[in-house]
Amino acid sequence: MPDLRAATLAEIICASPLDGAGSGFLLAALPEGPVLWAQDRLTRREAGAPFLPGIGRALLRADLSRAADVLTGMEDALSSPAFAAVVGEIWGDPAALDFTATRRLAMRAEAAGRPCWLLRRAASVQASAARMRWRVAACPSDPLADDPAAPGDPCWRVELFKSRLSPPGEWLVRHERDQQGKADRLHFSAIAACRTLAEPSAAKGKGSAG
Repeated sequence: MPDLRAATLAEIICASPLDGAGSGFLLAALPEGPVLWAQDRLTRREAGAPFLPGIGRALLRADLSRAADVLTGMEDALSSPAFAAVVGEIWGDPAALDFTATRRLAMRAEAAGRPCWLLRRAASVQASAARMRWRVAACPSDPLADDPAAPGDPCWRVELFKSRLSPPGEWLVRHERDQQGKADRLHFSAIAACRTLAEPSAAKGKGSAG
C-alpha cells in the first residue's frame, strides 16, 4: 500500500471544488502530532475552513491571502520541528504554484523528515514535483451495525495517478475509527480493471488517523 506518511510532498486533486472528500481523506492520513493547515483567501471563501473543535486533533490554522503566502508559510513550517506535518490548500492554478515551487516543498519535506500535502481545488493537473499525486472522491459509507439508517465510517474512492514511491492504482478506502483501544485504520480495497473489489488490507501506521 502507498505510504501516506512518507516524508515528502504529496498532492490531492479534489474531484469537485466544493467536495470535502479530499480534506477528509487527508485528515485520516495525517500522522499524530501538531499539523499546520494553511489556506489562501479564495479557498476559505469558496470552500470554507476546517472546523477545529470537530477535528479532535492538534491543528493550527494559517489563514493567508495569496497562494504565494501559503507556499512561503509551508516552507517555513517545514523548517520547524514543532509540526508533525504541513498542509496547504490552494485554489485554482495560480502562477506562484509552478514546478519550481513544488520542487522546493518536496526538498524541504524530505530534508525535514516530515510529510507535506498540497490540497488543490478547482485545479488542473499541471507539472508538479509532488512524489505522489492523488484524485479523491466521496463514496457512500457502510451502514452502522447498530443502526442501519445511520451513516457509518467514511469511505473514499482514491486514485494514485502518479507516484515515484509506489505503483499507481485505484482503491476504495474505508476509515475505521478507534475501537477497543486499537488505532484508527485506513483499509484499502484494490479496484481491478473490471471494477470489482479485492479483499481489503489495513494500512496500519502508514494511514492511521491521529
